[in-house]
Amino acid sequence: MTATLDRQSHRDALTFRLADLRAQRDQVLAEITPAGVGDDADRATNVEGHVNLAVLDERIVAVEVELNETAAGRSAADGTVSVGDVVTVDFGDGAETFLLGSVEAASDGLDVITPGSPLGRALQGASAGSTVSYSPRPRVNLDAKVIAID
Repeated sequence: MTATLDRQSHRDALTFRLADLRAQRDQVLAEITPAGVGDDADRATNVEGHVNLAVLDERIVAVEVELNETAAGRSAADGTVSVGDVVTVDFGDGAETFLLGSVEAASDGLDVITPGSPLGRALQGASAGSTVSYSPRPRVNLDAKVIAID
């Protein structure tokens, strides 16, 4: 599978997703804000709405952080993997191509490795041709060879 996603397209996808998440947050906030006062307001507590609001806030922060990392990221010329790169890795059974980024930035036909995952942390800073080791769970160590960085 060959797929490319340049930094600007990645930023555009994140910016679009951020606007969508903020709109969802505004809608949930409007739904959980009590319209009345006193007893009406006390009864209007919407626990599920507050949980949804907290989840949206976390997702918004994650996208904002990724946008900032992408803006401050290393140039493609330095030859190492950074957030927003499309990276091809071989787990020992053939090359596979992924986006190193958030699921919010996923594009059609391109699987995502999140930067905070064990493999994502191992890939950051690796160069093409290097082999990285990561531990997906306790007492399990795996290797992956970086084939290409786009």
